[in-house]
Amino acid sequence: MQFRQKALAKLQSPEELDLPVRFARPQGRLVLAVTVLVMAASSFWAFTGSVSSKQSAPGVLTHAEGSYLLQSPYAGQVTGVLAREGQLLPPGAPLLKVSTDRGERTVRAVAGGRVTTLAARTGAVLTTGADVATVERVKDPDDPLVAMLYVSDGSAGTIPVGAPVDLTVQSAPQRQFGVLRGRVKAVGRTPRTQEQIGGFLGDNRLAAEFSRHGRPVAVLVELERSATTRSGYRWSVTSGPPYAVDSATPVTGAVHLSVRRPVDWLLP
Repeated sequence: MQFRQKALAKLQSPEELDLPVRFARPQGRLVLAVTVLVMAASSFWAFTGSVSSKQSAPGVLTHAEGSYLLQSPYAGQVTGVLAREGQLLPPGAPLLKVSTDRGERTVRAVAGGRVTTLAARTGAVLTTGADVATVERVKDPDDPLVAMLYVSDGSAGTIPVGAPVDLTVQSAPQRQFGVLRGRVKAVGRTPRTQEQIGGFLGDNRLAAEFSRHGRPVAVLVELERSATTRSGYRWSVTSGPPYAVDSATPVTGAVHLSVRRPVDWLLP
């Protein structure tokens, strides 16, 4: 009853217009200023900010033009090996002598390059189409390496040219030497078949591994050069490994993506 009487009295009393206006205390002003700043920063980030993420993919160090698998066009016994691993050969250079039922034949390089593996040995018996060597398509052994990553078809579309890449190199432990630095130079337009990957790398085993989960998209990564490291490339650890890195070395690439955050809320 007492509360009802006070309420009725309040309604019947005139507006208290003669009372002074009470301003916010200094502490309240500070809280208000901080709130306004936070809202302004949030609004700015909502329109211009981005979220960093990484896309991981397996790959291999190679040269830009890849390698090819040389196969014997003849069936017979190898009577002579005319090249050695690491040797740089011109197009058409002889690699093997093969004794066939029609006389001795020579197996020659299809294209110029460096012999990375030589499978045939003197005395070995070959069938037509047998793998005898892997030849890397280079004109100079000092041509720079690149990394070729194989990214799942559904994820390749998010990778922009120029994105930074950290490469974990199998032959250089990450805890000791860090990661190899690079940038995306090109992204394939269409997925690659296992046969296409094998034809480029000259390695059917790697092609099968990269195609395990379907047809991937090839992503070419240009390695950052450095004049202060033994390998000639830039690493996250200043010196990097005290030895050169070779082509055909498996790597795992982490592509740094910068994804634009969409505005999904409105200020009141």
